[in-house]
Amino acid sequence: MSTPMEIAEQNPMVEDTIPIPLPNASMEVSHENPIEATTIPEQIAVAEPVATPNPPPCLHENKFLVSVEVCLKPSSTARLEDVQRAVERMLETRSMSYADGLVLIPADDLFLVENVQRICICDTEEWVKHNDVLLFWQVKPVVHAFQLFEEGPCEDLCADGQPASFNEWILPAKEFDGLWESLIYESGLKQRLLRYAASALLFTQKGVNPNLVSWNRIILLHGPPGTGKTSLCKALAQKLSIRCNSRYPHCQLIEVNAHSLFSKWFSESGKLVAKLFQKIQEMVEEDGNLVFVLIDEVESLAAARKAALSGSEPSDSIRVVNALLTQMDKLKSAPNVIILTTSNITTAIDVAFVDRADIKAYVGPPTLHVRYEILRSCVEELISKGIISSFQGCDGLSIPSFSSLKEKANESEVHDTNTVPWFCKQLIEAAKGCEVSLWE
Repeated sequence: MSTPMEIAEQNPMVEDTIPIPLPNASMEVSHENPIEATTIPEQIAVAEPVATPNPPPCLHENKFLVSVEVCLKPSSTARLEDVQRAVERMLETRSMSYADGLVLIPADDLFLVENVQRICICDTEEWVKHNDVLLFWQVKPVVHAFQLFEEGPCEDLCADGQPASFNEWILPAKEFDGLWESLIYESGLKQRLLRYAASALLFTQKGVNPNLVSWNRIILLHGPPGTGKTSLCKALAQKLSIRCNSRYPHCQLIEVNAHSLFSKWFSESGKLVAKLFQKIQEMVEEDGNLVFVLIDEVESLAAARKAALSGSEPSDSIRVVNALLTQMDKLKSAPNVIILTTSNITTAIDVAFVDRADIKAYVGPPTLHVRYEILRSCVEELISKGIISSFQGCDGLSIPSFSSLKEKANESEVHDTNTVPWFCKQLIEAAKGCEVSLWE
């Protein structure tokens, strides 16, 4: 069984270097599990939270690498490379601070006005928390230009009236636009998942010997239902398709319909699993194609075989698990496939599947900080659409974040109503009341 490994912070300045993991070591990207320890099996042990804060990010030539995502208009026919260079020139001529959010498109730049829908600075919070603000001379922007596909999902056509075995999206898809930004978790979870998933692709690009550094490119998100694990997998695939479009111009997300792979006929389920992965193998073999395979509630396919041997499960389930593990091992040799899986019942997953997962991340119920930020984003959206009015002293649509409120915790009690401090106090009380007892 693989041994868990502590997370190392990546140098934010070196785009093609990563913290090198030990051979055959799985990586835990987990926050503390509030559920009793008996609900998580030994093979998915949850790492204890680190009490000390993360060290400040390393600098390289006094520059931070900051991602800038450029979304083209649906009607644009411009080449992505031309748009990328135009945005780089625009950023070089502007003196600006860098923080997550939109960048105004200059009205005098007709090329950008005609072709670009929005320019957005992304994922700066892990650097900004050690600096009040990132100034233009501290930053080297890394521009990623992309255009959304609007066709929607396509279903696999099956004969004999059988349900479709998978749905297919061409990425980046319009359905998942903004999904990454809308998901709020504890600081660092999304960034670490993104970094490690990108590392898996980088290993192949750099020609790392798979016999020395074993990497299955399998991610397992586990935790109670309703915490956004499936949405996080889709958002991660969308984000990687944008970040890696220079290497992989074609990206696909295959969402497996696990229930369609079970048959009433004995030994037929294993054949259906093999048939599905044969189709995925054909997609992987296409040049310049990056394939994400999403298996939601993976315990339905990778059920623990001990239960079947004890007689409490049909013996055909053993064939399904064996077929799934065999097909995943075949995909291991393909450099351009990442398997994303989720589970609500971690004790039901076969230990052999868990051992193959490179990244096992626990996604638990939202903390008070996260609940406040979720409510804050909802209120800001309602204000932006004019459904509710803003408050006295409110700067545009901005409501103070939870961290900024903690800095003002020692200030005098707020009594004036219909002001931002008063509303933030009400929002905190609402966040405290939103603690769900479902997982207790």
